[in-house]
Amino acid sequence: MDVNQVLESTLSPDASTRHNAEQQLLQAAEHDFSAYVSTLAHELANEQAQPHIRSAAGIALKNSFSAREYTRLRDLQLRWRDRVAADIKTSVKDLALRTLASKDSRAGQSAAQFVASIAAIEIPRNQWPELMPALVANVGEGTDHLKQYSLVTIGYICESDDNELRDSLVQHSNAILTAVVQGARKEETNLDVRYAAIVALSDSLEFVRTNFDNEGERNYIMQVICEATQSGESRVESGAYGCLNRIMGLYYDKMRFYMEKALFGLTILGMRNQEEDVAKLAIEFWCTVCEEELAIEDDNALTQAEGGTELRPYFNFSRVASREVVPVLLELLAQQDEEAPDEEYNISRAAYQCLQLFAQAVGNEIVQAVLGFVEQNLRHADWHWRDAAVSAFGAIMEGPDEKMLEPLIKQALPVLIQMMGDDSVQVKDSAAYTLGRVCENVSDSIDPQTHLAPLIRSLFTGLSSNPKMAGSCCWALMNLADRFAGDPGATVNPLSGHFEDSITHILSVTESPTGGDAQIRMAAYEVLNAFVTNAANESLPIIAKLSDIVLQRLENTIVMQQQIVSADDRNTLEEIQTSLSSALLAIIQRLEREIKPQADRIMHVLLQVLNIVGAKSSVPDTIFATVGALANALEEDFAKYMDSFAPFLYNALGNQEEPALCAMAIGLVSDITRSLSEMSQPYCDAFMNYLLQILSGTSNGNQLRPAILQCFGDMAQAIGPHFEKYLSVVAQVLNQSSSMTLSDGAFEMFDYFVSLREGILDAWDGAILAMKQGKANSLQPHVDSIFKFLQIVGQDPNRSEALVRAAMGVIGDLAEAFPNGEYGEVLRSEWIVQLIREVRSSPEYAARTKETARWAREQIKRQPTGGQVSQMS
Repeated sequence: MDVNQVLESTLSPDASTRHNAEQQLLQAAEHDFSAYVSTLAHELANEQAQPHIRSAAGIALKNSFSAREYTRLRDLQLRWRDRVAADIKTSVKDLALRTLASKDSRAGQSAAQFVASIAAIEIPRNQWPELMPALVANVGEGTDHLKQYSLVTIGYICESDDNELRDSLVQHSNAILTAVVQGARKEETNLDVRYAAIVALSDSLEFVRTNFDNEGERNYIMQVICEATQSGESRVESGAYGCLNRIMGLYYDKMRFYMEKALFGLTILGMRNQEEDVAKLAIEFWCTVCEEELAIEDDNALTQAEGGTELRPYFNFSRVASREVVPVLLELLAQQDEEAPDEEYNISRAAYQCLQLFAQAVGNEIVQAVLGFVEQNLRHADWHWRDAAVSAFGAIMEGPDEKMLEPLIKQALPVLIQMMGDDSVQVKDSAAYTLGRVCENVSDSIDPQTHLAPLIRSLFTGLSSNPKMAGSCCWALMNLADRFAGDPGATVNPLSGHFEDSITHILSVTESPTGGDAQIRMAAYEVLNAFVTNAANESLPIIAKLSDIVLQRLENTIVMQQQIVSADDRNTLEEIQTSLSSALLAIIQRLEREIKPQADRIMHVLLQVLNIVGAKSSVPDTIFATVGALANALEEDFAKYMDSFAPFLYNALGNQEEPALCAMAIGLVSDITRSLSEMSQPYCDAFMNYLLQILSGTSNGNQLRPAILQCFGDMAQAIGPHFEKYLSVVAQVLNQSSSMTLSDGAFEMFDYFVSLREGILDAWDGAILAMKQGKANSLQPHVDSIFKFLQIVGQDPNRSEALVRAAMGVIGDLAEAFPNGEYGEVLRSEWIVQLIREVRSSPEYAARTKETARWAREQIKRQPTGGQVSQMS
């Protein structure tokens, strides 16, 4: 293999050439990883090589140690540990460290990433003890390039998500701090070096807690950072403010002295900095202060509620600073960029976010300052200040007491509605968003008789008038629909009198099949769904008529499919089909059983759409959700559609290249089996085969395992004793899943393991409920395994409430399934009694969970004494 040629080809603009080269590299790595990594390291270190070749070598090395999935990453790391000889490792590491001094910045950057990848493997095992001293020495004595990329390396190492590495870095805190503080000092004249040091310092702050506990060291670190905020170089200054943000989040309890002496004034100056990145990070400092103090207040309130006395220090920084900081934020609100895209995070948006947090942190005290600003600028000739005034009012809708806000809102609502007609679209958009904030947080201030009609009218006018306003108007209308829905099942609600006109307006906005603005159309359909979902019973006949229109529009897209001539046409059509399917989903869920007269037509058009959409389309996801809703509504009457629909469902279950669609299909199997009950039995063989195939696959098996296990439980409950034929193989899967453990430090997998255990218990509970209908003896070979898993769950201090509730259900159902005391001794064992008592008495658990525990206890009390004893000790 000509390595230069292959590396060059990985950068080719031709996809086929690029793919072939990448495959050659993968094959070379699999064939002889030692030779592969050694060759690439030499190429990266080769100062005579062309820069783009060195860059390609660096990318290939990085990819050799990188993976998104935790298990794949571990496999790649093991390859380095177990398949590369010690002498080659030493040579490769030396080459990488040597490359840090390269004048080719891309090579230095790649080397830094490569060193960090090896460090993640070797530092936790103390296999590269000379690395940190070498990096420190580089920063102290090396050339500017060597200093810079040694610091970049330290930053990469410290920012790693690898928990084993992060735990190991604490013992290297002195070396890390020595290097980064030396590089960050004002005496360092090379600004690239100083910036790299500031970034590395920010990344390392979590590991230097011991140093931060030392007042002398802490003072010096804070001095270096504060001086960096005044360096005159925007990258260094923004990095320094980023450091201060992290320090406030990590070491709030030690910040009182520094806030009084320096940080207050420095951050005010930073917020006014002409460099946007610097100003944003200075603003974010106060965001961090507010967020931290809100969290401390919550933590202390919880501690006091539980009778605790050890409260976290709370210094009221935000309240003390609000009189000085809030006026600056209000001024910065007026620095909008008329051309900025909605997703751009600029100074104005940073100031708005910070103002929101101040409102939550200081409550009523912020109102007067904001009101003065609003009154002064609401009629300003410059739209920037009018927009700032409207935005400021919206920002304080959460935090101050509603009683204080209510009279202000009643006075402001007519003005805000009037401003929906402002000459500036930016002002109109902010007015719509502010109305949405009012609806979301203080909807009781809106008088349905006085305000609702003009409010709805102005928002619908805004929705159809300009794409820029569509998102804000849509959000406001959805909040409005949610807040005025009334009680579930109510005959009428405040929206009833406006419902038909609102639906008519939405249908008008969305009427053009392909014309008009896509953003407005999509937003309007979202509003339609919200109004349908929150409609009172009086509006159900209107919704039934609406289903005809939505179905007609969806049917029309079948013809439009034949007229596609470009990718844009296809994307537009799929967006329309997705929006219409979502509307149909909302209609079905609201009408429930009353949708039955339309069911044949619905399934016919949904099957047609499924039959014509292309691969990788997002439309089937929404259609599957709609089919699931229809199955839930029709229950056993859905059976007549299964023969036509099943092939599409099987294809999705077998399509492991699209995990999202496959996951949707698994959920749909649960919906269908629950709805059809025993009538789903003819399809269960196929369902089971596909689910087991997914579990045996290497790509998505583990990812989808919790959903599949839950599906097993739903299938068991649906077909009852007929599930016996699957019990043995399902038990094998559950026992295998039960043996999976969470590796030490693998916190990123924690939520997955909780959901996995919930799935295991859901599956066992479904099987128990199915088998206790005359087939309880079939469960006996598996009961000991169930109890052993329950004991694991009971001993887990990190168990979720849903997992605990599922465990209570399994215990109670086991007692019911074996009422003659066959497992009475185990059910009365101390660990089960203690677990149930703990759940029943814990204030952390909801009434539903406690009730399930109480019910399980009652089932155990009914067990006769004596009887067969489980083999479980």
